[in-house]
Amino acid sequence: MIELTRLNGKTFSLNALYIETVESFPDTTITLTNGRKFIVKESQEQVRLKVDKFYRSIQVLSNPHLRGEDNEK
Repeated sequence: MIELTRLNGKTFSLNALYIETVESFPDTTITLTNGRKFIVKESQEQVRLKVDKFYRSIQVLSNPHLRGEDNEK
């Protein structure tokens, strides 16, 4: 789960596994795989970093090839 902030200032947790797209219109809009949309205060880059950190914490990006590393240790 990642913590985000709605435009009204209230925080909420979102399961990052269901994120399909993150766009800036200029507000950051997150679309889930079920079509539901959330508009948040965080920038598109901030959301990307939170998702990346979440994926690493659950080891979705534990494979060196998925991380973009050529040499496996």
